[in-house]
Amino acid sequence: MIKSELIEKLAEDHPHLYQRDVERVVNTILEEVTVALEQGNRVELRGFGAFSVRNRPARQGRNPRTGDSVAVKEKHVPFFKTGKELRERVDAINS
Repeated sequence: MIKSELIEKLAEDHPHLYQRDVERVVNTILEEVTVALEQGNRVELRGFGAFSVRNRPARQGRNPRTGDSVAVKEKHVPFFKTGKELRERVDAINS
């Protein structure tokens, strides 16, 4: 599901809301999660999961084409850990 499909689904499920309002809510939520991660904070949605930022230290990598050593800089990457309820629901579908 992509963001536009999520917005359509929410608008269908809540016909009393305008689609533009649903879109504004979804965009606001995603923007707040993004801002929190930019600031190094953790965002937890109970039953769904937690977003956090992890540090990847600098290292020596290899160029796969030439095999030469390449210095890879330190970076911070977003990380998502699923919540227990989400894991159990997905597992129940696939079992």
